[in-house]
Amino acid sequence: MSSNKKLFIQTLGCQMNDTDSQHIQAELEKHKGYTATDKIEDADLIIINTCSVREKPVQKLFSEIGQFNKKKKEGAKIGVCGCTASHLGHDIIKRAPYVDFVVGARNISKIKDVVDVKGSVEVSIDNDESTYEFSTAKTNQYRASVNISVGCDKKCTYCIVPSTRGEEISIPPEMIVEQVRKSVALGAVEVMLLGQNVNSYGRRFSDNREKYTFTKLLQDVSKVEGLKRIRFSSPHPLHMDDDFIEEFARNEKISKCIHMPLQSGSTEILKAMKRGYTKEWFLNRASKMRELIPNLRITTDIIVAFPGETQKDFEDTLDVVNQVKFDQIFNFKYSPRPGTEALNLADKEIPDEIGSARLIELIELHKRHLEDTMPTYVGKTLNVLVESLKPNGEVCGFTDSYLQVFTKGSDELLGKFVDVKITEATRTSLKGEIIS
Repeated sequence: MSSNKKLFIQTLGCQMNDTDSQHIQAELEKHKGYTATDKIEDADLIIINTCSVREKPVQKLFSEIGQFNKKKKEGAKIGVCGCTASHLGHDIIKRAPYVDFVVGARNISKIKDVVDVKGSVEVSIDNDESTYEFSTAKTNQYRASVNISVGCDKKCTYCIVPSTRGEEISIPPEMIVEQVRKSVALGAVEVMLLGQNVNSYGRRFSDNREKYTFTKLLQDVSKVEGLKRIRFSSPHPLHMDDDFIEEFARNEKISKCIHMPLQSGSTEILKAMKRGYTKEWFLNRASKMRELIPNLRITTDIIVAFPGETQKDFEDTLDVVNQVKFDQIFNFKYSPRPGTEALNLADKEIPDEIGSARLIELIELHKRHLEDTMPTYVGKTLNVLVESLKPNGEVCGFTDSYLQVFTKGSDELLGKFVDVKITEATRTSLKGEIIS
């Protein structure tokens, strides 16, 4: 098959979208002869892989499609994929008739069939592609991303994902292990396991097989020879049982950095968000992990000014931040999203200036924690997987606990583990010298 057709993909949103884009690219390369380009003007096919979580996703999507339509060469096609595609479906083509096809987040396996069918719309959230074997994508050769489930069974009141990605179905463990094996054979030393709630993995398979746990999946994946590191995102605090925490602590291949999305430190607000756990449960799980893993780094997501959040609720959030001392926080000020249950709480919305002030206070508190913790790495020697080359003669990589480290070096270090003695620290990264 000739490979002179060019494909441009713009990916918005989460890591699952990144993996979906890799699947789209690999499927179109294998079945339709497309090769990737980073220039819109050269592309025969332009795909926007959308995210419905970000602010004003619908307005931004149509503005972006309009820009692409102006820049594209004559005869080039435009496709819209992902979560906003699932949500809007046929409306996209009605509002932007120059869009050639629409493929929802649950229908990525159909990309090779719809790409040549003008006006095609595939957005069923009941579609099950959990056993579909995607073509292998060639991306960062040292790190591979593998989806372990599709969809989400949670009903968080601020989130639209369950209505765009459908109910949760786990991908069979043998398919996951095989994909990890293939990635390692292609040079990957690290794998990132992805799902909306990775640690609820194994509750439902499309072939009605027996239940299976995420802890068991971690054990099976870690048996793959040549695999050095396992990461995963995102676990749900509710499902962090003792078995999971003990495996996380004991298994040397599992990266000692965990993303624990708090969302709020107030039990009342967590109840309104339908998160399923309390402030005390979250603190208990975090402290059990810190106890077992001295070098553990914990990252989190926090939403301030959720409807009905009192000053006391916000102080509960600050209290959790002070106790856990997160290593990274993705902070958000609540904003309503179409199709979410929290839209019914409009009468409890927090005034914008109060929300903004709370966000600033949270950010400042976290900065102070980082100013205390990051300098403690200076003088230590850390093992780093070198992943990228910087233009200034430096290389960049990550430690087992996902600290970003810069050091002098050349491309021969790419994909190698090196020991780096840390000489400088900022709030977000470290710098040092290679000692081996």
